[in-house]
Amino acid sequence: MRMLFGGGDRRTRGASAERQAEQWLNRQGLDTVARNYRCRQGEIDLVMRGGNVLVFVEVRLRASQDYGGAPASVTARKQQRLVRAARHYLAAHPGQATLDCRFDVLGVAPGAGGEPDFEWITHAFYAE
Repeated sequence: MRMLFGGGDRRTRGASAERQAEQWLNRQGLDTVARNYRCRQGEIDLVMRGGNVLVFVEVRLRASQDYGGAPASVTARKQQRLVRAARHYLAAHPGQATLDCRFDVLGVAPGAGGEPDFEWITHAFYAE
């Protein structure tokens, strides 16, 4: 777990955080639909499903809670890119387009004993 906050390059730490986040969200009752969905409009870290809701998850890794922590780092511009990527995803997967959708942010920060702390913000922002 130390690799999340200490070793490796930024991409390696980010990928590790996304794996940990996915496993944690699975334990919370969400099922994984897609990982790292990429298109010209942007990237969605995780697409999950909980019942009849499709959840687009932005995973944010932060070594500290300075400046508002991970959730505060999802700027308006980043939100717009996520919304555009989600629209692209839904157009590419019309069978899922009938589901309700939401955008969540999952912050991952160092916790006690080297284990990650998760800060899950459901309905973090809305598409306009």
